[in-house]
This record gives sequence, structure tokens and C-alpha cells, in this order.
Amino acid sequence: MGLFNWTIEKLNPAQRYISSEGKLEVSTSASAYYSYQQCFEKLEVVNRGINMIVDDTAAISYTVGDNKKSTKFGLKKSTLNYLLNVEPNPFQDIDAFRRTCLMDLVIEGNIFIYFDGAHMYHLPANKVTILSDPKTFISGYKYDGGGLTYNVDEIIHIKDNSFKSIFRGDSRLRPCVDTMNLIIRMRKFQKNFFDNGAVPGLVIKTKDTLNQRLKDRLLGEWLTKYRPDSGGKRPIILDGGMEIDTISAVNFKELDFQQAIIESEKIILKCLGIPPLLIDSGNNANIRPNHRMYYLETIIPIINKLNSAYSRFFGFEIYEDVSYIEALRPELSDQANYLQSLVNGGIITANEARLELGKEPLAGHDDIRIPANIAGSAANPSLGGAPGGKE
Repeated sequence: MGLFNWTIEKLNPAQRYISSEGKLEVSTSASAYYSYQQCFEKLEVVNRGINMIVDDTAAISYTVGDNKKSTKFGLKKSTLNYLLNVEPNPFQDIDAFRRTCLMDLVIEGNIFIYFDGAHMYHLPANKVTILSDPKTFISGYKYDGGGLTYNVDEIIHIKDNSFKSIFRGDSRLRPCVDTMNLIIRMRKFQKNFFDNGAVPGLVIKTKDTLNQRLKDRLLGEWLTKYRPDSGGKRPIILDGGMEIDTISAVNFKELDFQQAIIESEKIILKCLGIPPLLIDSGNNANIRPNHRMYYLETIIPIINKLNSAYSRFFGFEIYEDVSYIEALRPELSDQANYLQSLVNGGIITANEARLELGKEPLAGHDDIRIPANIAGSAANPSLGGAPGGKE
């Protein structure tokens, strides 16, 4: 018997311990999910950052390559290309489908797609529970609330990074939860300060003892005439020995927290993988390298996760088409000089260079150019460099 004549299927013997994770069903944390959702709805920087990632990733199309393995679906290359780039199902266009899925990936950390053999449908990630298996890793999926279960070969699962679980990914917002809550608390404090018309640090002193009715009347007049939100600036007359004293130098301007909020927003953007410079307004010489880094370190890794899941599920090699993304293209002048040197050096044809630039090929430009040199003819060096004489 040969050395590699294996006839026994080898499975991971530790899977029965890994699968449990303390339970056989792995679901999302509902409280955490709704916390992320509220931050997306309330905080501008979270909303803008997530929308940037979702929209930029959804704009990238897929290229379907060679068939790497056979699957039970037996899809044609053209059919899969139509599903991934045109219409995933009869009810959604491809852009809406991609954005819905990617929103789940960023906020919840997972994407679940149901494939019925002909079309793809998005399943809300926070409603899907993974059924782990002590032998085969995953035995199926359960849709909470509807009592529906799906087989492993019906669900495409894209998982984001997670240190805690090998089954579910974590939200990209998870590391900055405290920072997001801090911004919310600072803004809530400002709102309460403004709504209540509070002016901290002021005390009205009197030498007389006032009854409760008089205190309420004076307090009502003070609140009416000096509410910061109404812009009251009218003076009042303090009689009966009343004085105004300050016990604190704190004022509304000092409670603005603007710098603290700006720094917290930068932390959130970095956590999402977005250079803060891309959000700032104004002209900056570093925009282009930061934009390129954003695509290389944030967008493309997300696309690679989707490519890997699609490739394994459908059996075709899938890769992204980034040729039209401006941030990943070289400067036009550099590209033109580079292609020109390749054409004149006889490495590629003029039509191949035109294709690189997205131009249609021209007739008569499919031949390799033979570079000339000073010493003589490059086509036939034996002729030398001197002009031909008369015989």
C-alpha cells in the first residue's frame, strides 16, 4: 500500500469540545446589537463612517473565474455572474442587496445569505442562530421567531474577525462602545443644560428669610427672564438686600466638550478603519495616500471575505474588479509614462497599452515595436548604423 493511499476520512477530534462553547446554539447578543444600531442612528460620525464602508464596498463588482470544484447547484459561469453583479433575486437590484448585507457585516459582524438554488436572499444576521455540531463544525442555521431551520448547503455565511468565537464574527463597533457612549452622555448633558436653562455657579443671597411662596415667585421670574435658550438679557432689580454671587467659574462655553468630541470621533473612525482625514473638509495633500490606504486596508479585506465565501459555496474562483477605482489607480501621468516605456521598449503592443487605459484597440497596432538604437538597426544589427550607399 502506498504511503498516501488514504481511505479513512479524518475529522477534527477536538471539534466536539470546540462546538459547545458552553452551548450548542451560537446567536448574537441582542442588547449589544441594538446598542450599535442606536449609535448608528444617533451619532453622525458613526452613521457617516458605516455608510462610507458599505457604499464603497457595495460599488465593487465581482469577476467570475474558472470552476474550481463541482457543487450540487451546477451553475453556469454566466448565471453566477448575473447573480453576483446584476440581480440576486427578483425583488432587489444588486446594489440594494449588497448594501443590506454589508450593513449587517459592519454592525453585527456577520452576513447570512439564503440560496434556494436559483436566487440569493439576505437573512438579518441578528435573527440567525448558528447550530454548532460536535462532528462537522456546523449542523445548520435557525431563524429566530419563525421556527425556520436551514441546512448548511443553503446558507452562505460571511464572518468578520472575532477573538471570542470561531462561529460568529464581532461588530466593528465593539471596541469603541465606551467612546460612543461617552459622546452620547456629553451631548445629553449639554441638552439637559440647555433645556433646563441652567446657569451653574450663581447664587442669590438675601439677608431676609423668604417664605416658600415668595421663593417660587422669584425663581419663576429668574427662569423667565434669564433662560439661556430664550436669550433673555433683561436686567432685574434685586431689592431687600439680595445679591448675586458666583461659586464657580464654569459657564456654558466651557461645557461645550467640542475638542473631546472631536478626539472621540477620530477614535471611532480609526476603529472602523477609516482615516479621519477623509472625513475632514478642506484641501489636503495627504488625501490620496490616505484614500488608497483606506481601500487597501479596509475595503479590499472585506471584499476578500466575500470572495472566499462565494468561491467555496459556488465552486468558482471569484475575485474583485478594482480597475475602475480611482484611489487604487496610479497617477495618469505616471501610468502614461510607464505604458509608453513598455510599448517603446518592445515589451507590450500599443493595443495592450490601450486596454490598460480602458480604450478600444486600433487596427494595425498589434505588433511589438522594435526599439531603435544609436549603433545601428535593432531589426538587423549587421547592417550597421550608416545610411545605405549606392551600388
